Amino acid sequence: MNTKPMKPLKDKISITVDSDVHEKARELAEMDDRSLSQFINIALKEYIKKIENKN
Repeated sequence: MNTKPMKPLKDKISITVDSDVHEKARELAEMDDRSLSQFINIALKEYIKKIENKN
């Protein structure tokens, strides 16, 4: 049996955002009962889809 290690499905990154953006994203994530990481991931996916649909 071949037991190659699985590649992680997610990457960890470090970003810098404005304090007001961070605070608002944290508030919205909490309101949606999500972690900040989950909220940002969803927001980025939606933004990417929107941009790709423009072209």
